[in-house]
Amino acid sequence: MVVKSSRQLVPDYIQNLRIYQAGKPIEEVQREKGLTRISKLASNENPLGPSPYAIKAMTQSLWDIHRYPDMHAYALKTALAELYNLKKENIILGNGSEGIMGYIMRAFLQPGDQVLTSEKTFIGFYILARGAGVQLVTTAMTEDDRYDVKAMVKKINHDTKVIYIANPNNPTGTYMTRQEFDYLMEYVPEHCIVIIDEAYYEFASEMADDYPNSMDYRYDNVITLRTFSKAYGLSGIRVGYGFAHEFFIENLTKVKLPFEPNSLAQVGAVQALEDRPHLERTLSENKRLLKELTEYLQGRGLKTIPSVTNFVTVNMGSEEKSQKLFEDLLNHGVIIRPLSSNEMNQYVRISVGTQKEMEHFYSAMEQVRI
Repeated sequence: MVVKSSRQLVPDYIQNLRIYQAGKPIEEVQREKGLTRISKLASNENPLGPSPYAIKAMTQSLWDIHRYPDMHAYALKTALAELYNLKKENIILGNGSEGIMGYIMRAFLQPGDQVLTSEKTFIGFYILARGAGVQLVTTAMTEDDRYDVKAMVKKINHDTKVIYIANPNNPTGTYMTRQEFDYLMEYVPEHCIVIIDEAYYEFASEMADDYPNSMDYRYDNVITLRTFSKAYGLSGIRVGYGFAHEFFIENLTKVKLPFEPNSLAQVGAVQALEDRPHLERTLSENKRLLKELTEYLQGRGLKTIPSVTNFVTVNMGSEEKSQKLFEDLLNHGVIIRPLSSNEMNQYVRISVGTQKEMEHFYSAMEQVRI
């Protein structure tokens, strides 16, 4: 009997993948640096935390975790359907929006298919696409770090099966305008699915008048992805949602895991949607502190990318300077995100924190040499 080596058992496109690098955990920095005060400004989380009503509902639900979750997530889908004027048949749920993205790859793509997106966009999509064995085609961004829709249109061809747009974009914080989105959609053929990843939708809607909320369009070939991980402060329980034509949802449901999101995620998300004042506080505080952060960075002579999210990305000029700022701030207990894993070696990304966390950041910045 001939046994293949382990390398022969794993496709080349899997072996060549780079593992996703998350923001450095607080506990890890405490262990490494021996510090007690840590401010994590690396993962674009909601510094205010989740709605107290969501916490209360999840706490009460702990007594029922010996039961399987509602596979159809009736309460959460009903809440989303009412909020966005949809039928429940237009909604899919998953473990974060990335979970749904993975189901899109599984349901609609085969090795050899072509997907189109931009450079400097969400690394999670790159990993999922390459992991599916498809051909990943990218275009350069504009000089001001935005999607170049004209360049993307030129790359669309008969083999293009999926177009991915993160709007607003992570990790640049920029967005595709309504006019640009309309232009792109004029050239998208019927055989092509467009994924609009609106993880930062709530922030952009608050700050950008010409932001194209994809739910205002209702294209049959567009899948909108959103999440409870950012503005709603539920990153730790992993719950995302998608809107699409019933045909897409039906086929995505065939390949998704049956009991997700979990029970706690479902009840927590419902209460998060109902607590509108908490969301409004989040957006108001973020808008104020984002402006303050941007002005501070520019005052230090740093080149920032205009953002409509809850983070600012900075062009440090070189990978050496980017890494040095990351390490220097880490020594002061402040975690930011170097973007080398995003193939943006000279950039760092700084999330908006609480007022106290931002003061910690400013104090640390005054003690480092840029």
